[in-house]
Amino acid sequence: MEMKPKDTVIANARIVLADRVIEQGWLGLADGRIAEIGEGRAPTGAEDAGGDLLMPGLIELHTDHLEAHYVPRPKVFWNPVAAVISYDGQLATSGITTVFDSLRVWREDGAEEVDGRAGVLAAAITTARDSNLLRADHFLHLRCEIPMPSVVEEAKELIDRPDVKLMSLMDHTPGQRQFRDEVKLRDYYRGKGGGMTDAQLDELFARRFDYQKKYAAANMREIVALAHQYRIPLASHDDTTEENVVDAVRDGVAVAEFPTTIEAARGLHQAGIDILMGAPNVVRGGSHSGNIAAVDLAREGLLDILSSDYIPSSLLMGALQLPEHAPSISLPAAVRTVTKAPADAVGLTDRGEIAIGKRADLIRVHVAGSVPVVRSVWREGGRVA
Repeated sequence: MEMKPKDTVIANARIVLADRVIEQGWLGLADGRIAEIGEGRAPTGAEDAGGDLLMPGLIELHTDHLEAHYVPRPKVFWNPVAAVISYDGQLATSGITTVFDSLRVWREDGAEEVDGRAGVLAAAITTARDSNLLRADHFLHLRCEIPMPSVVEEAKELIDRPDVKLMSLMDHTPGQRQFRDEVKLRDYYRGKGGGMTDAQLDELFARRFDYQKKYAAANMREIVALAHQYRIPLASHDDTTEENVVDAVRDGVAVAEFPTTIEAARGLHQAGIDILMGAPNVVRGGSHSGNIAAVDLAREGLLDILSSDYIPSSLLMGALQLPEHAPSISLPAAVRTVTKAPADAVGLTDRGEIAIGKRADLIRVHVAGSVPVVRSVWREGGRVA
């Protein structure tokens, strides 16, 4: 194999393919793609991976962690471009090479400080991308809180952007879905940003009930129609009941994010909808909201995709821990939940696995005890971390 100066060979690696592991293998990269896959002795001049895992770059469909960089403290708004760059660096060093930045598409007076800022953050992502400041490949995931009065208007402001590749249908009205137990929702808000008083929560919940009654049904129809019009995949969110599953099927949902019950997960699986769960749920051994554990779904064959949600480093850790929790899941199958499966779910057919002709989005991973460390990251064959 004659390597051109712009080509790269990575050798002495445990290469995780979509269906098996090459225990001692090498990869040849050319023009941003995977050109050759070999076993045993590599061509001369190869970069030695030291026996570490070589995996596809991770693909993240749902993370709102940008918010923590943009509003690092209550009422503290960071420069949005600087926030994007800091967040992007954390993603890359966590092994994430493709990310769907989850932006809140709604406004609500007196609630979350990042509400209504989707346009600001989307513009900052564009600025950073156009200035060649990003390590990961960024797309937008519009999180649509269906009962909110302005959600349709705000979605329309962003939906014709070429980087919008996913929309999710959310409804966090107290007493249903993720927060069927209203007490847990009260605890959640008390713990955020110094907490809210019971009187403030009573006012917030009353407003949420009113919004759902007035706007939810019509907004749902309009958001679903927009997604279909622009051919953007849809995700449901926190499906709990059989009725939620019926709605997801009716709306043409491709991905079900964080179903809260085993009954909903079974119904979604039977309907052919990919089930996404949180990697922090895997790492912690359960849901912070008290809902179904991701590992329980994995053991039943009901887990398709993992998402880091609020902790980027959890994506790799959660995937590598899956075989420990569910022995029927092999290492390649576990890695597929954070690579090939999310790519397939949203139509990114050029990435997500180590195969000839696919994008050379790769990560070199050293596992120290139970903690994986990302040692190198390549995006389209170029070293970014």
